[in-house]
Amino acid sequence: MRATHAKPQAMRGNHAGAARIAWPATLIARRQHPLRADHLRFLPKTSQRSTMHCFLLDCSGSMLSGQRLADAKGLLVALFDRASADRAEAALICFGGTGSDLRFGPAVPRWWNERWLRPVGGGGGTPLASGVRHASALLSQAARRRPAQQRWLWILTDGRSRDMPIRPDHADRIVFVDFESGAVRLGRCEALAAAWDAAWLKPQDLLV
Repeated sequence: MRATHAKPQAMRGNHAGAARIAWPATLIARRQHPLRADHLRFLPKTSQRSTMHCFLLDCSGSMLSGQRLADAKGLLVALFDRASADRAEAALICFGGTGSDLRFGPAVPRWWNERWLRPVGGGGGTPLASGVRHASALLSQAARRRPAQQRWLWILTDGRSRDMPIRPDHADRIVFVDFESGAVRLGRCEALAAAWDAAWLKPQDLLV
């Protein structure tokens, strides 16, 4: 059974006052269902509030199984394209092995494409706590720089970690994109999403 706690309040608008679709909020509202008109969320033309999307990518050894990392990279390209279309800032933090590192941003990804992700490899353990701490520090800096900014944290992982990190204080919305697959599933992404009152989605939920 899918978790019902996963849907945060989405940004709503109307066709007369909205110029662009708010794709993250729309896809969360849609979840696994076919896209319908009532799923659509819009960015008001008059909105002065900027947005930042911080993406946390699991590059551990377990993500190499079943092409999970390759699928996550493909999804990231699509999400960065949407951030660029919305003129939103984006950042990419990769975690794997023994730590985490910032690969991009925060900046508006005007020149982003798949070539940025080709050098990102996988292997080693799943230091989820390290990645979350890194993201939390980046989000805190963003909050000081732009207090009115809306900040999203996206965690793309298969959840193969025993870490139970603390929810970042300055993330307004959090989305777990769960890449766990196979017969034996631990369900740690869903459990952590429930603990954080975050969205819990599968990769196919974000495809239109």
